[in-house]
Amino acid sequence: MVVAATVATVAAEPAADPLPGTSPLTGDEDLSERMGAGVSNYYERETQRSPEGRAAFWKPDFSSPEAYAASVQPNRERLARLLGAVDPRPTPTELELVATLSSPAKKAETEAFVVRAVRWPICDGVHGEGLLLQPAGTPVARVVVLPDADQPPERLVTGVAEGAELFPAYARRLAENGCQVIVPTLIDRSSTHSGNAELERFTNQPHREWIYRQAYTFGRHIIGYEIQKIAGALDWFEQQNTEQDLPLGVAGWGEGGLLAFYAAAVDTRIDAALVSGYFDRRERLWAEPIYRNLFGLLREFGDAEIASLIAPRKLVIEHSRAPRVDGPPPALTRVPVRLGASAAPGRITTPVFADVSFEVERARRLAGIFQEGLDFHYRDAGKRSGSESDRTVGPMADTTLLAFLRSLGVEKTELAPPGDQAIPAPDPAVVAERQQRQVSELEHHIQGLIETSRGERDDYFWKNTPITTPEAWDAAMEPYREAFRDEINGRVPDDGTPMEPKSRLMFERPTWSAYEVTLDVAQPDLFVWGYLLLPKDIPEGEKRPLIVAQHGGSGVPAVVINEDPKTNKAYKAYAVRLVEQGYVVFAPHFPWRTTDRFFRVAERKANPLGQTTFAVIFAQHEKMLDWLTAQPWVDPQRIGLYGLSWGGKVAMRVPAVEPRYALSICSGDFNEWIWKCATTRWGNSYMYVPEYETLNFNLGRRFGHAEMAAMIAPRAFMVERGHADGVGIDEWVGFEYARVNRLYSKLKIPQKTEIEFFDGGHEIHATKTFDFIRRQFDWPESGAKPEP
Repeated sequence: MVVAATVATVAAEPAADPLPGTSPLTGDEDLSERMGAGVSNYYERETQRSPEGRAAFWKPDFSSPEAYAASVQPNRERLARLLGAVDPRPTPTELELVATLSSPAKKAETEAFVVRAVRWPICDGVHGEGLLLQPAGTPVARVVVLPDADQPPERLVTGVAEGAELFPAYARRLAENGCQVIVPTLIDRSSTHSGNAELERFTNQPHREWIYRQAYTFGRHIIGYEIQKIAGALDWFEQQNTEQDLPLGVAGWGEGGLLAFYAAAVDTRIDAALVSGYFDRRERLWAEPIYRNLFGLLREFGDAEIASLIAPRKLVIEHSRAPRVDGPPPALTRVPVRLGASAAPGRITTPVFADVSFEVERARRLAGIFQEGLDFHYRDAGKRSGSESDRTVGPMADTTLLAFLRSLGVEKTELAPPGDQAIPAPDPAVVAERQQRQVSELEHHIQGLIETSRGERDDYFWKNTPITTPEAWDAAMEPYREAFRDEINGRVPDDGTPMEPKSRLMFERPTWSAYEVTLDVAQPDLFVWGYLLLPKDIPEGEKRPLIVAQHGGSGVPAVVINEDPKTNKAYKAYAVRLVEQGYVVFAPHFPWRTTDRFFRVAERKANPLGQTTFAVIFAQHEKMLDWLTAQPWVDPQRIGLYGLSWGGKVAMRVPAVEPRYALSICSGDFNEWIWKCATTRWGNSYMYVPEYETLNFNLGRRFGHAEMAAMIAPRAFMVERGHADGVGIDEWVGFEYARVNRLYSKLKIPQKTEIEFFDGGHEIHATKTFDFIRRQFDWPESGAKPEP
């Protein structure tokens, strides 16, 4: 009998007895679909509950403004870290003129102000770049004005048609009213430079996502880099304040509103912020573009909590329409360039007034006695024709701008009338070249982090841990295992959900039986589903080695027992081969799919909660091992995990934190993982594929695959690598494994690690790995019980 690779053809026998100690598993539900939906539902439920848990992170002291600022400083610092605003800036900051012979720095002049193209250094070759508007007289305030991502700075000076109406030139309006203004260029949402011309490989990722993906692994973020650019402009403003101490402000719309909001929360030099077209309830952050994804944000912060960090300083919130973003750019053909549709989904829509109002009221409650600094602008019902639910104003209505100026201490009862001098539109080529410079600077900087992060991992992990004995090493790994689990991946709390094991016999062979098993896990909607292959010749009282056979992405447990070579070249029925050698085998389901329907959406929901979906995988394996080690035929000292592809990812991560795995074999995944995640110089990196869910925030500064293997040590660890496997390059795999090999050698247990390179691709080879399992578990090739 040949076991097929689909769920439907591995049909259960409904009348068969379940395993002892389990209830009957009935029905024909698609358990893969149910598991994927369950993980997504769990994170949706936790997202909606997240505001309830935030108070535990806050200890506000309202006794004075100074006491309040000091009491929320730890929150401010945590927010800055999760925003990725971590790189030191040069001091002092010098504004440089940006000019060529054909394009002078002076762009325009009116009676009220002069416009010049400027830039300022931020970090390691990265600059802020944009426009300086210098008022004709003595400035009354200094303001960083932020456009939406798809607006060049010039749009806020000239005003251009947007649909049926002119977009307000609010940088100009502030300059005409006496403000010294810097308008930075933001990374935009086009995809022109999202790729590598040398590789002839491009993507449809918006530039913001292109930078986000590279930066995320290193604890940086496109938001953090642009906050640093704002901070650099403020540094220069502060230097101008040595002669005249003027208030500092930030104002922005759309993506600029987001940046103004976050910048004011983390930088107390800002006296007032104007946020337009952004403020909202944030429980649907997962549905916004991925370049807004912030790891751990919702555990501690919603928009109300962030607003409370601005108090007692001034915050003006304008409920205006938001820029409409329906998704990433289309994947247009660029012959002969390969173009992949790899961008993540995500939409930006105008917030619902009721939600904005709800969050504003929450912010006022959190700000307590300092809530007077919060000023909310919206249209009164009935003042304009149209839907009563449309309460938007602006963007950047005159009344809002006037309120902002007054919040800066500028005594005005009305704005000066707008100037009538025309300002020429910018040269499109100059605007395009500036955007390319901004994208290229950040990409070059982040690509350099691939190399420097190895030194950071050395400092964090290796230099603090003496290599002496296996026992000492194992004990020394405990804090790293905890950090890897809790800080990088997150932990699903166990609410006491009973395991409720269920099983049914699927089919029998002469020497073994196959059961389908489910176990409930930690929280409602979460469960284990897998196939148990049980030898029939286990004498009473004998305990056998157990191998967990973990399939890869888009698979189901059936793929590891499929013996048809035409349809299952990758797995070679290795679970069947193992059980026929006498091992107990359990093949759990891994709920990854190539679509955005469940797993990727679950990852997006998990990240703002400070988790990855591996938090669920850890919980599944914990419960699975709880049940398996309680069975009379399992030797709890001889449990191994052998996984391919995404199963290889499981083999790297789960045994690193789960000590009951005495052996781990990673097939088709081991790599210089940080390089693979972030490099733009190799076409098979995660920069060019749709699997945006593989990225872990700040992983690159702490743990690569060598460090994960080191947390498995001194237990047995092996890598299986096909020369033609496109997931990596032999040289980089060997580079990373050399660190593992050195560790085991220094621990004087070189026999407990091995790497096999074989002539093949992305597949289980099942030759030296089987030998490795036999040696480590002292199991004869025939599967017969060893002589006592």
